[in-house]
Amino acid sequence: MDLKLPITLNIEFDEDVVTATAMLDLASGDIQRVVYDDYDVAKLGLPLERDDYEFTSGTLTHAGRDVEFGVIANRTTGQYSVSANELLEIKMRAAALFAAAPGTARRPGS
Repeated sequence: MDLKLPITLNIEFDEDVVTATAMLDLASGDIQRVVYDDYDVAKLGLPLERDDYEFTSGTLTHAGRDVEFGVIANRTTGQYSVSANELLEIKMRAAALFAAAPGTARRPGS
């Protein structure tokens, strides 16, 4: 199965945050096609190379609801991914997120 979902990355520094869009591969946990918002990599280098880098988190959004998760940032390779345990948690939470239709109410007794 080749299932990739669009996500948002939040790369946190001492005093600011860089956001990016990317694709999360639900089979491997790899995060690919990272595009930074309002951040010039050619001029500033990768965000992970900055001395004030702290951590990265991710968000999967569907129908106005979010699933937030931790991201592993490899400062040596510049690659992002999620751990196997985190990936399992994302899959379970995303399944519930995508199964819930927005604005639907449960009938009494169901």
